[in-house]
Amino acid sequence: MFPFFLFLLPFVLIFSSCKSSEPPLEGPAALAARGKAVYQSNCTACHNADPNVDGPLGPAIKGSSKDLIEARVIHGQYPAGYKPKRMTSLMAVMPYLQADIPALYEYLNAP
Repeated sequence: MFPFFLFLLPFVLIFSSCKSSEPPLEGPAALAARGKAVYQSNCTACHNADPNVDGPLGPAIKGSSKDLIEARVIHGQYPAGYKPKRMTSLMAVMPYLQADIPALYEYLNAP
């Protein structure tokens, strides 16, 4: 009788050797990568996929300050003294992105 574990052994060996050869991202690069994913999945419907370019509803937001990002995304307002690029109030509040504000900031301010 053929032991069942010998049948599974090749699969275990193959999948255990499938490791990424790249080191994990750390610091600002990791935040920017996460910010890009957050931006692409939450912002591109209104802002352009390229944050340097105006979108169909929202303006270009490359280089936005952390205060502006937090005020608009979390509170639906502008920071004190900020002059908006567009005088609309179409942007939906997205409080579930609170933890992603630093990542969005890093992505929007990456070189």
